[in-house]
Amino acid sequence: MRKTIGKLPIALFAIGTGGFGIGLTEFAIVGLLPNIARDFSVSTARSGLLVSMYALSVAIGGIFITVSVTKYDRKKVLMSLMLLFIAGNLISGVAKTFDVMLIGRVVSALCHGAFFGIGAVVAIGLVASDRKGTAISIMFGGLTVANVLGVPFGTWLGQNFGWRSTFITISGVGVVALMGIFLYVPSDSPEALKSHSRSVKYELQAFKQRQVWFSLLITIFGFGGMFGGFTYIAFTLTEVSGFAESTMPILLFLFGIGVFIGNFYGGKAADRNLNRAITVSLSLLFAVLVFFALTANNKVCALIGLILMGVLGFAPAAGVQMRVMHYAKDAPTLASGANIASFNIGNTIGAWLGGLFISLNLGYSAPLWSAAGITFLSLVTLFIANLGESSKEKQ
Repeated sequence: MRKTIGKLPIALFAIGTGGFGIGLTEFAIVGLLPNIARDFSVSTARSGLLVSMYALSVAIGGIFITVSVTKYDRKKVLMSLMLLFIAGNLISGVAKTFDVMLIGRVVSALCHGAFFGIGAVVAIGLVASDRKGTAISIMFGGLTVANVLGVPFGTWLGQNFGWRSTFITISGVGVVALMGIFLYVPSDSPEALKSHSRSVKYELQAFKQRQVWFSLLITIFGFGGMFGGFTYIAFTLTEVSGFAESTMPILLFLFGIGVFIGNFYGGKAADRNLNRAITVSLSLLFAVLVFFALTANNKVCALIGLILMGVLGFAPAAGVQMRVMHYAKDAPTLASGANIASFNIGNTIGAWLGGLFISLNLGYSAPLWSAAGITFLSLVTLFIANLGESSKEKQ
């Protein structure tokens, strides 16, 4: 009999702990870059490679690492990915040169996409069909908690014990997650192992489904919008809204709380009606981004916009992950990993376009407008995808 917390298997929370550790690795670096750049005597731009190379490696790992492990027992795969994660953070924590630290970041990032992609498949297999969205939201919940705590936690450790202590501590979180997965995540049954131990060619068949590609585009545009607005939010809040720089930790904490709430309730909404949950959350996100862009010069409105952007920005996360896995059907693993990669592709596109708008001297509210535009593209894509499904049903 599986051990539970409430009505949910404790295995879900073990996977969520792994997500928490991975999220810390992704977000905590932000507050440490000045210290790392100073210690290694590198420029600010070069230190930024620790962020950009991480994101690129997530996208690569989400596809190619997933491809290489689809045949194996998913419990063992998750444990192996956690070992890779621990090793990468230990390399970063003890690195004597910047290049070695960059290698550590790449190693830890390679497990990111595959862990969430395969973890999503495992998560929905642990629960009844009407709780799949909730299961995925718990897996992503670790990531959202890390979003809330990552920057202040990493910065506090770095300031008090040196930036290396942050990566050593994150490695410890990885060890806890590894033990949780070992103890509570069930191994694949012989039947289940046989069903997914097919060739990569079989997994690639999922991409013959147009709706899988539509789902990936919805993820890219939907989260490209959210991250496009968030990447430059500090400039918007200080230069346009008039908040003091000293208030940024509190404001980002409130944003993170919004992300946590949106992820939790977004998963429940996806369980009730998947398509409606995605449509409503993306529509409201578009409206909030427009509202935020129009009223960013008012502190009260900016605060409301910030929190709602957090809530609605992550509300579709479980839903879009469920959508791609639904249409991938019997070969969901690679498609699931590809969707995790799509989150980071969206992040890259959103940040690039927001930066372009700023470079064109359109002001620090401009990234919110570009974010709204990208989010609108996700709605158009969703509309076309649903139109195609409706036409198919009538035939």
